[in-house]
Amino acid sequence: MKLEKTPMYQTIVDDLKKKIAAGAFDLNEPLPTQVEFAKIYNTSEITTRRALTELANEGYIYRVRGKGTFIRLESDGKPRNKSIALERIYLAHSSIPLRTFSHRFYSDLLAGIQEVCEEHGIKFHLWDLGPNTSLPPKDGNTGFVLLPSATMNPGILRDWKADSRKLVTVHFYYPQLQIPYVIVDNLTGGFLATQHLLSLGHRRIGIVLTGKSVIEMNQEFSLRLQGYRLALSQYNVEFDPSLVSVIEEDEESAEMGYAGAERLLSLPQPPTGMYVTSDYKAVGAMQAIKDRGHRIPEDVSVIGYDDTMTSPFMEPSLTTINQNTLSVGRRAAEMLIFDWKQHEEGRFLKEEIVPKLIVRDSTTELDAFD
Repeated sequence: MKLEKTPMYQTIVDDLKKKIAAGAFDLNEPLPTQVEFAKIYNTSEITTRRALTELANEGYIYRVRGKGTFIRLESDGKPRNKSIALERIYLAHSSIPLRTFSHRFYSDLLAGIQEVCEEHGIKFHLWDLGPNTSLPPKDGNTGFVLLPSATMNPGILRDWKADSRKLVTVHFYYPQLQIPYVIVDNLTGGFLATQHLLSLGHRRIGIVLTGKSVIEMNQEFSLRLQGYRLALSQYNVEFDPSLVSVIEEDEESAEMGYAGAERLLSLPQPPTGMYVTSDYKAVGAMQAIKDRGHRIPEDVSVIGYDDTMTSPFMEPSLTTINQNTLSVGRRAAEMLIFDWKQHEEGRFLKEEIVPKLIVRDSTTELDAFD
């Protein structure tokens, strides 16, 4: 009987596993590229690409875009030596309209999850929880990145946890349930936005928020307000409640920003800087400023939040906060793939991703044009 010959890619996989275990590679440096491995093993790039994909799927290595391929390590600093248990990951959401996923927050979140799934040969799909807030039938090979609504009943998540579902929440979190989560650090985001204006010399800084009142607003806007207040305190600027404009609506809109900015501009001493807590609202706020005959940024500096795709093209281009949800998506997927055993052993997995300040033309130093 003729024995089947081991495919070349598998020979490379087996050889690299032995070399990784033997410490043949520097753990702090990227591995050779697929082109370099093709020369080392005297084979084609297609073959070495297949070998590296197999190693990634089994959890031995991971890829970082623009930097290279690295050996994945355990918590003890030793190379990983186990297969990935997941076959698919869903981004489960509460009936979010598909058009909403074009927003930078959601599109980058999707891209981050997809990148990790592609690196490890895992299928990735969206899942609408629907009116009954239900997940697919239980499958030990499936993980979920949950994007809950602000009003989701925590009892549903408690039931999913009791059913041993592999679940990581993003955007909102439930610390009382000890469910793993990855969120944007909105407090730091609010701080960065306000500190930017303070660093430019502004001391009367208005803020436009979404909610029923300063007391009644969801997690993200409440934390952005806390970041605003923290930045003021670090610059020894007294908090002035009249500079806080809260607008209630179901969805972010330019109309909200217009109304919020109008309140601030109507003050006897209006602000010279305005922190508007979404780019959608910032569009309206900027229009309100212009309609009153003021110039941006000469008279009023404006900073938004979200870094939407149109923000660079506004007039003037909008200084804003990028929520860095690409990293949120990547980290959430990595928790499901590589860290779930730690969760099962009792470790509370949680991470806050730091957003980024994007400086453009809508902010400038106070009195820079005097």
